[in-house]
Amino acid sequence: MKSESVPSEWSALLALQRATHATLQVLAAELVDLDLTASEINALANLADGRGRTVSELGAAVGTRPTTLTSVLDRLERRGHITRGASPGDRRAVLIELTSSGQLTATTIRQAIAGLEHRALDGLSTDAIAGLRAALQALTEVPS
Repeated sequence: MKSESVPSEWSALLALQRATHATLQVLAAELVDLDLTASEINALANLADGRGRTVSELGAAVGTRPTTLTSVLDRLERRGHITRGASPGDRRAVLIELTSSGQLTATTIRQAIAGLEHRALDGLSTDAIAGLRAALQALTEVPS
């Protein structure tokens, strides 16, 4: 179903950028003691379920190319939050897994994200949240 006419001065992409900037500022303030960059927070949050991922899978989850992700992974590995090893199904692929300290940090990050989402979305209806998810998915899958 297509949305009704949206005023021409409103832009979903600009609103998304403002929302991203605002939420990253809140998360950075809440997680300042972790001394992590936004990219490191994003990578750990996407690994928080404890399931190892290849660099390609993690790159897709965090929305960046694997080559761009390498420096983030280097820093996380130096800090003892992740390990990199051969993937059992494909020895050419690198498998990223959380260490015990990485799991604790990732859990802290996911709790902060869940709390922020709850505070931000608490007043919205289930239908509004479903619409938000659908819009974000559509923006994620926009054809090149």
